[in-house]
Parts: sequence; structure tokens; C-alpha cells
Amino acid sequence: MEKVPFSLVLLVLFSITFLSAAIKVLREYERGVVFRLGRLIAAKGPGLILLIPFIDKMVKVSLRTIVLDVPPQDIITNDNVSVKVNAVVYFRVIDPRNAIVQVENFMSATSQISQTTLRSVCGQMELDDLLSQREKINQKLQQIIDAQTEPWGIKVSNVEVKQIDLPQEMQRAMAKQAEAERERRSKVISAEGELQASQKLADAAEILSHHPSALTLRYLQTLREIATENNSTTIFPVPIDILRPFLQQGQVKEVFKQSE
Repeated sequence: MEKVPFSLVLLVLFSITFLSAAIKVLREYERGVVFRLGRLIAAKGPGLILLIPFIDKMVKVSLRTIVLDVPPQDIITNDNVSVKVNAVVYFRVIDPRNAIVQVENFMSATSQISQTTLRSVCGQMELDDLLSQREKINQKLQQIIDAQTEPWGIKVSNVEVKQIDLPQEMQRAMAKQAEAERERRSKVISAEGELQASQKLADAAEILSHHPSALTLRYLQTLREIATENNSTTIFPVPIDILRPFLQQGQVKEVFKQSE
């Protein structure tokens, strides 16, 4: 059996190394920023990429949407309330060349910009606005961060404020305020109900005064409602008009007694 020449083995190893350094395959969501002797050539991909070994250098960049979690930031609102606010930023690279050339680390740079912008925007808001105007704050954050990262070839698609942590003292104060507000609404609703009931009773009295027979029908209906199946006691409500002659007779006798 003949031995394989050592030079042939070296040639095969050199060919494998050369091809592995020259041929690159990029996925659909990847782009390769190619530098030739330190100079930017182009952003290539996806698919098969051919490079000149030891001369061309390629940096991979993903074009998928990146979810960046902004850590909680200590913020003092415009009305001097200390809160902690965290957020999440959705962005993606739209220009791989600028993302590599214009900034050293676009992930870290975007994170720092997001943190400073979150502190700045929330610090200009009052606590009530910070809690109630989430959508407005999200839009403002998205516009500011997107404008600052645009030169880096980054597009910020959405920013969402995730959570606002309030001090315990402020939570108790807000709970008392909410309880007082609910009590106020309850009293107002009760007063409005009494007003509406009095108006309806006045209307009913006006109708009954013009139609005495309606009072008798109402009297009979009340008796039917009182006389339940298992009730052994029946209460007969007596209208005041029935007692009026007796009351008038009593007043006449009282007058006679005073005259004597």
C-alpha cells in the first residue's frame, strides 16, 4: 500500500481551510457587512457569500426585531414623587452598514439611549399623567428614541412602559383618595335617586288628586300585595280621606268646649 504524500495532505488541508474561509452561507434574516483590507465594501446576503480569505472580513448582522428590556429607572416626577419605571423597546436594524460603522455596539447604545430618554420623559410628567396617559408617553418615547437611533440604521417600531412602582406611602394615599371618591359618588347617586323618587311621587299624587277612583284601585292593589300565601296577618291601610269626617267632627266638639 502506497503512502499518501505529505504535500498532498497539506494541499488538502489548505484547500479545506481556504474554502471554509472563502465560502459563507447567510440565513434569510442575516446580512454580512464585508470589509476588504479595513475598507467597507458592501452588505451582502442572504445566501452564498464568497470572500477573499485573509483579506475580507465579514460581520454578521440580524435583521429580526429585537426586544430590549429597559431596566427599572429611578425617576422623580414633575410633582416631586419618586417612582421606578421600566419599559420594553422593539427595534430592528434596517441598514447593516451604518449599524456596524456608525456606532461601536448598537445594542448597548440603544439601551443607553432608551434609559436616558425614559428618565427624561417621565421626569417631565406629573404622577397622575404618568399613570393615566400611557399611550401618549409610549408614542413620545418611540419618537425620541427613533430619531436618535436613525443615523445608526436602526428603526424603533414600538416602546411600551411596562410597570410603574409607587412608594407604599403613595399607594396608601391613592387608596384613600379612591375610597373617598367612591363614597362621594355613592352619596351623589343616592341623592339623585331621592330627587327622582320625589318627583315621581309628586306626579303620582297630582294624578290621584284628579282621579279619586284611581286611589281606590291603588288601595286594592296594595291589599293584594300584602296578602301573601303564608301570611296570617292582614294589614288594611286606611286612607286619610276616610278619617277626615271624624277628624272634622272632633275639631267641632273641641270648639264647642272652648266656647263653654
